[in-house]
Amino acid sequence: MGAALFMRSNQRVGLTDAGSRFLGHARKIETEFLLAQQAVSGVETTTLLRIGWLGSVASHLVAPAVTAAAQAGTQIELLEGSERELVRHLGQGRIDVALTLVGRGGERFLEEPLMAEGYALAVPETHRLADRDVIGAEELAGDGMIVRRHCEVLSETSRHFTERGIRPHFALRSVQDDRVLAMVAAGLGVTVMPESHRATGVMRPRLAGFTHRRTVGLLYGSQSETLQSTSHPFLDAIRTRGQNQPAHFPNMRTAT
Repeated sequence: MGAALFMRSNQRVGLTDAGSRFLGHARKIETEFLLAQQAVSGVETTTLLRIGWLGSVASHLVAPAVTAAAQAGTQIELLEGSERELVRHLGQGRIDVALTLVGRGGERFLEEPLMAEGYALAVPETHRLADRDVIGAEELAGDGMIVRRHCEVLSETSRHFTERGIRPHFALRSVQDDRVLAMVAAGLGVTVMPESHRATGVMRPRLAGFTHRRTVGLLYGSQSETLQSTSHPFLDAIRTRGQNQPAHFPNMRTAT
């Protein structure tokens, strides 16, 4: 290529600036080569679909799509990350599509919205207010709070409580939503999270006056925009899953 593509040391191998610029082209070259090889040989090859997964998207939304891909015999690769990390991976060609937040004002990548949802409290089913549909922040003054450090509305959540004079004890700080839900069910504290998250022993009442919403969808890299009009078991299943999500989940005691 006429330029150094890798930086090598005793500890690691990384890409140079030239290597980073070449990476997206290399991915396209690889894809086209595999398609050409398939056309000449007549033998169908399995194309790998690399998917970025935003950490705050609930596992139960993704699992059926993984099952669909496995049953169809297609090969996928999941890479979990933050919103910023997934955008970077998409730009570098490390992933083909990202399941992440869309409608955020960016115009760099093609977007396909799947579902819109708000945020709600997560409280243990043994909580004194667990049967309520709506709970005010002031009513949680004595409760421990679990902080979801990766939450995209973390600052807005904090402001919502502090503006009402509530400064709770922080019982846990975590970036793993499955762990957060387990600790909520165990009675460690309460938290605010997207409505689609649910678990056995956890109730999801609304937080009074907290109206923030988000849109989850698919983000396509410039080299994979044709995926939007392509049928793929994983993508088809995740689209169906998103379309079947209700606008607001009722207050539930157990996962479904």
